[in-house]
Amino acid sequence: MSPSIPPFVFHQGTAPLLISMPHTGTHVPADIAAKLTAESREVHDTDWHMPTLYEFAKQMGASILVATHSRYVIDLNRDPSGASLYPGQSVTSLCPVDSFDDTPLYISKDAEPDDAEIARRRELYWQPYHGQLRAELDRMHDEYGVAMLWDAHSIRSVLPRFFEGKLPDLNLGTGNGSACAPELAESLLSIAKQSPHHSSVLNGRFTGGYITRNYGQPDKGYHAVQMEMTQSSYMQEQMPFEYLPDLAQLVQPTLRNMLEAMLEFSKMDSGSSL
Repeated sequence: MSPSIPPFVFHQGTAPLLISMPHTGTHVPADIAAKLTAESREVHDTDWHMPTLYEFAKQMGASILVATHSRYVIDLNRDPSGASLYPGQSVTSLCPVDSFDDTPLYISKDAEPDDAEIARRRELYWQPYHGQLRAELDRMHDEYGVAMLWDAHSIRSVLPRFFEGKLPDLNLGTGNGSACAPELAESLLSIAKQSPHHSSVLNGRFTGGYITRNYGQPDKGYHAVQMEMTQSSYMQEQMPFEYLPDLAQLVQPTLRNMLEAMLEFSKMDSGSSL
C-alpha cells in the first residue's frame, strides 16, 4: 500500500546546502485521522510555514526537502528504533500518542498505534524521507566534496512540558559539537547574536534531533545544524496559526546570513573532504 500523497516534496538546488523540514507537514491519512481526537486533527504541533519562511533559500541555490505528513503520523526527526533523543527528559515518540501540551492524541488507548502499525508508518513515510535526505547529501558530497545540512524547525515559545519560561528565539543545535565543525557552529552563533530582535543559544535545551546527529559527520565533510526557532518570531502561536510577514522579515536576514555562512564554510572545507 502506498501513501495517498507523496511523503515529501523535494526541490533540488545548485549548491551544497540542503534544508530539511521534517515537521512542516499537515496531512493525516483518513484511517489515522479517524482515530485522533478532534483537537489532534488540527495538528497544533506543526512547524508551521517553514517553506514560506525559507522561500529565499531557493535563490541561494539550496535544495529543500519538505515533509507532507504530520508529525502525528510519524516523527521524521526521531530514531527509527524509538530510542529517546533526550533520556530522562519529557519527549514525544516516533509515533506520538500525546501532544506538546501532554494531552492524548487518540480517542482511546486501543486506537494508539501498535508495533505493526508503527512499522507500517515507518516504511511508508519515514524511510522515503530519509532515503531522499541521504541520497541528496551524498550527491552533494560527490559533486562538491562537502554537504551542508540545515534542519529547519519551529516551536511555541512557551511549552512547560519541555522547558521552563520562554525559549530563546534562535536555538542552534549541533549534537553538542558532534554534527558540524566547531568553528562553523561558533560562526553561526555569532551571526545569531548580532540580531537586534532575537535571543539565541548554541546547544541549549535543543541540541539537535535524530537528523542532525545521524547525518552530521564533520570529519567526512558532512556538516549538520538544527535551527529550532520560536514561532513567535514569525507567526501567531495560537490558532489560526497565521504567518506574520512583518515579523518574519525581522528574522529572515539573520537566517539568510547563517545559510550564507554555511555556504562560505563549504568552500573552505570542500578541499579537505575530497
